[in-house]
Amino acid sequence: MLSDSEGRKAVSLARDTIELFLENGKKMQVSDLPEVFNELRGVFVTLTIEGDLRGCIGHPYPDSPLSDAIIDSAISAATRDPRFPAVDISEMGDIVVEVTILTQPELIDVPPQKLPEIIEIGRHGLIAKDGPYQGLLLPQVAPENDFDAIDFLTHTCLKAGLAHDAWLTGAQMYWFEGQIFKEISPRGDVEEEKFNSCCK
Repeated sequence: MLSDSEGRKAVSLARDTIELFLENGKKMQVSDLPEVFNELRGVFVTLTIEGDLRGCIGHPYPDSPLSDAIIDSAISAATRDPRFPAVDISEMGDIVVEVTILTQPELIDVPPQKLPEIIEIGRHGLIAKDGPYQGLLLPQVAPENDFDAIDFLTHTCLKAGLAHDAWLTGAQMYWFEGQIFKEISPRGDVEEEKFNSCCK
């Protein structure tokens, strides 16, 4: 778990990385960060404008140090999300930056019909995998969209390009948890976002 101050540094690193890259194409060089930023962690960077998604890309698995994963994910969220045009530097005054640090995804080893009973909305994020297809939804997606567990499973499969009921018919489902740090307003204070989890 990151402390509040480490969470603020994570969000600041993501914003500074994006603004530096958009202004002059340079990649952020970092030093003197807390030790946790050297640990291998999965991370996602999410950009929103007035609550609407503007970009979201990350590293689902802990394949690089947290600082490197944030820098790479921040640039990707701003410039490489295929759903959106690249962010223009003029937009950064309107964009809220959010960083989600992930736990290691784990295969959910229960019969498929049991999945809705054990997934906790607001706590778990999901990955659906089947052959070359893979899709991920962060823990905050379900409560933000008022999904129940079946909705969440369905939308994760659709994100992977699979049938809506693939979670029942052979897709592997993985879960993970996330620690979410988010600007309250563009360039504003950063707080840890928590959802009241439930099991329905």
